[in-house]
Amino acid sequence: MSIKSNIEYIEELKAKACEQSGRSADDVLLVAVTKLHSPEEMNEAIDAGITDIGENKVQEILDKYDKVKPVRWHLIGHLQTNKVKYIIDKVSMIHSVDSLKLAKEIDKRAGQHGINMDILIQVNSAMEDSKFGITTEETGRLIQEISQQCPNVTIKGLMCIAPYAEDPNEIRGYFAEVKQLYDEYKDCGLDRVDFEYLSMGMTHDFQVAILEGSNLIRVGTAIFGYRDYRSEEK
Repeated sequence: MSIKSNIEYIEELKAKACEQSGRSADDVLLVAVTKLHSPEEMNEAIDAGITDIGENKVQEILDKYDKVKPVRWHLIGHLQTNKVKYIIDKVSMIHSVDSLKLAKEIDKRAGQHGINMDILIQVNSAMEDSKFGITTEETGRLIQEISQQCPNVTIKGLMCIAPYAEDPNEIRGYFAEVKQLYDEYKDCGLDRVDFEYLSMGMTHDFQVAILEGSNLIRVGTAIFGYRDYRSEEK
């Protein structure tokens, strides 16, 4: 199947999940994850209607940025503080903020460019050692600290990556836990906290994530096929 056909199929599945959860398909943003995929493939996806793309690594954004048609870029992978300066003026949102130190660096670099950066707090609700993110118990404090100390940052919501399970229904509880946090802080009244996105769900589990309240899904494999990890720099 072509990239366009894959996107159309994902949109069908997304629409069904939204219907089940009593929402419009337009309420859920599809971010195409382009890790290890070429600018040509990315442009094909953009031509097929993709408006937002997500990259895991700073270097890939820098390598592809000038080769890709106009689109909104998202940094969805772990971000080191010393690399913030390279992408601060290139991405529309950073999904993976999990410390005050990182938030302060984003704030500093955004201030230097005279911009405000939208971020998501990454929550590791399953407390997996292999994944980044803070615990659900730590989330409230980090939101408050960023609100108080980072004037050039707006917290637009939460992000999580659930554990892999053959049956995605087995991990619904992790999504539900983050949705509960999202609802708790959505109207908290803190400065620079303007929740709009609950980023949950990838190729294998995005339908379940939508049923649990996600309004931003990050899908790569189902659009572009499996990646050639042999080409990834170690």
